[in-house]
Amino acid sequence: MKVLVIGGGAREHALCRSLSLDPDVTALHCAPGNAGIAEVAELHPVDPLDGPAVARLAAVLGADLVVVGPEAPLVAGVADHVRAAGIPCFGPSAAAAQLEGSKAFAKDVMAGAGVPTARSYVCTTPEEIDEALDAFGAPYVVKDDGLAAGKGVVVTGDLAQAREHALACGRVVIEEYLDGPEVSLFAVTDGETVVPLRPAQDFKRALDGDEGPNTGGMGAYSPLPWADPKLVDEVMATVLQPTVDELRRRGTPFSGLLYAGLAITSRGVRVIEFNARFGDPETQVVLARLKTPLAGVLLAAANGTLDTFPPLQWREDAAVTVVIASHNYPDTPRTGDPIEGLDEVAAEDAPHAYVLHAGTKRDGDAIVSAGGRVLSVTATGKDLAEARERAYRAVSRIRLSGSQHRTDIARAAAEG
Repeated sequence: MKVLVIGGGAREHALCRSLSLDPDVTALHCAPGNAGIAEVAELHPVDPLDGPAVARLAAVLGADLVVVGPEAPLVAGVADHVRAAGIPCFGPSAAAAQLEGSKAFAKDVMAGAGVPTARSYVCTTPEEIDEALDAFGAPYVVKDDGLAAGKGVVVTGDLAQAREHALACGRVVIEEYLDGPEVSLFAVTDGETVVPLRPAQDFKRALDGDEGPNTGGMGAYSPLPWADPKLVDEVMATVLQPTVDELRRRGTPFSGLLYAGLAITSRGVRVIEFNARFGDPETQVVLARLKTPLAGVLLAAANGTLDTFPPLQWREDAAVTVVIASHNYPDTPRTGDPIEGLDEVAAEDAPHAYVLHAGTKRDGDAIVSAGGRVLSVTATGKDLAEARERAYRAVSRIRLSGSQHRTDIARAAAEG
């Protein structure tokens, strides 16, 4: 099977790594990719937002499957162009990807499907914003209606900060604050059948102790030893299957990866948000635990044959991912700094720990930073404590001037 992956972050590196280990994958390509992905896939300089160009590349390569990784190409309709060319594609249509592209659309779908979520208001004027903020009170939860690369949400007790963010968004969703721990649950779906993956927990705040601004994610771990063993079944019954059924009923069937961001509140499970693709950094830990070869799962979703696909097999190992970010992230990050120590991780820590590239590029013989989140270090172990120890040992070998990372990823869970 020839596979083309679209994107160039740590999520796509994780996907490419898993696909490269799949014996059914005979050729692996990525567009545009990054310095790390180049080690396992052939790169192509194609704009991932250009649907016709992606479809042409897939046709030229003779791709049997195209996997669209990031949200922006999905919302832009890249998967539609690939399918129109007669090539199987893992990723929802532009219409279905509005589940992530518009918070207001997602709320409307959840209302139609009876999915439990936070009460909310969609606001477009300063007067509506003030009324919504007053109605819910602190802490304030303000969400840009559109795509914002994981940084469009502000949760704050400061009314002035909440109002400033809301006014800057244009169209905004203001909702009640949900208490309790957060869980990420992925599901692969072909528009009818829904197959859940293993739950994970990520860390959105930039600093230890969940302090600092929101980011695209600073780390993750799986499994969740504190979670109810029935959680996945409950979310399947109350969230994932009803959402897929509602989208099909509306004439916009969702085929691809449905991501539910959940809050385990004092009143039960509530949906915080949906994503229309694998989440980063949770993908890194979930795929590290998946024993079933990945390509067949994704192709079955793309072809509408998930109902006959064998049950997924999972490793018992735990997995932890720690993100290394550039100086000044999540504000304007510094780029162009050389990265050292990658060879040391490969020599000393493999196969239990490895590095996935996000914002990197090659500059001559060097690999340098090229974005805010630069690398993800992923490690596995017999339990979270061992996986965590291996991850941070590998992190300590990497040298990037001014870089930052959280030191408390999975600490509380590992300590029970």
